[in-house]
Amino acid sequence: MSSPCFASPLADMAVIDVTGADAAAFLHGQLTHDIAGLAPNQARLAGYCTPKGRLLGSMVVWQARDAEAPALRALIKADIADTVAKRLSMFVLRAKASLAVTRPSIWGVTLDPGAKGSAAPAMDGSYPSLAEQAAKLPADAAPWTIVRGDTGDWIAAPCAGTPSTRWWRVAHAPLEEQPAAASSAQAAAWQAADIAAGLPWVQAATQDVFIPQTLNLDLIDGVSFTKGCYPGQEVVARSHYRGTVKRRMAYGLIQDGTATGPDAGVLAGTDVFDARQPDNPCGRIINAARADLDRPLDASPSDTHPIHALAEVQLADLGTADFRLGSPDGPALSMRALPYAIVQNP
Repeated sequence: MSSPCFASPLADMAVIDVTGADAAAFLHGQLTHDIAGLAPNQARLAGYCTPKGRLLGSMVVWQARDAEAPALRALIKADIADTVAKRLSMFVLRAKASLAVTRPSIWGVTLDPGAKGSAAPAMDGSYPSLAEQAAKLPADAAPWTIVRGDTGDWIAAPCAGTPSTRWWRVAHAPLEEQPAAASSAQAAAWQAADIAAGLPWVQAATQDVFIPQTLNLDLIDGVSFTKGCYPGQEVVARSHYRGTVKRRMAYGLIQDGTATGPDAGVLAGTDVFDARQPDNPCGRIINAARADLDRPLDASPSDTHPIHALAEVQLADLGTADFRLGSPDGPALSMRALPYAIVQNP
């Protein structure tokens, strides 16, 4: 798949700011990845779990720039940001750390290395400085690379193996002028590109459902098995070292235009069935978005565009099951390859 240059405000995302002398140590003890060892020029994918190892949130964490005190930022789905921040705050105790949910200007920007300047028309002139900044980004940055800007941080996002590069751009402060609302097609195209890259996002419909391995976080550097304790660490480690990971996240397309309206995001949490064994669900939708990734700037998502979906399934069913959405005779979920191998344990 290929994508022309385009940019979209990401209204479905928010930021949790963690400030104070103990900010890094606090998050290190709460999340699935090594936050204490986070380098200034790198972001890190991480999960936040219940004591039973079920994910309450997934997030991208990086160091804030030019903060008066040590500070970290976490990019997270907006519909769970407040509940995750509130729960994390319950465990601050004597640590010198405070949490606040902010909603700065957040963009998703896709660049073609051969045509960086073409990002500007896709912004409709609403934010011309963004195109100027994007033109200076490295063409070959590895995922999770941080590029600091005067007014915002750029974070390289995973891609599905295309020549294009994808970046989140997060403003330093919430006072920056908010961009105009994205078209539904722009937002859906960015979400579909996340799905094609195998990047899952926990949202309200899927909180407290999956362990990190089910969402492949261990396959995409979202879990450290050497960092020490965090909520749910025993469950996560046991599944890893005993080789008991039987369910994984897979990528599929739904071509049936009757599956849902333009907003396929409402499918998160929907059951998946195997038409050959129809009695019980065999999986669940994690994220979904309707988009034609070859033409993301159409005026609106058409019912003829496929739905891109990440689904939790049994490893044993891959290659044999006839996956269906919502019911045994629902729309077919045609499986596609992720840009990384799905294995029991890495």
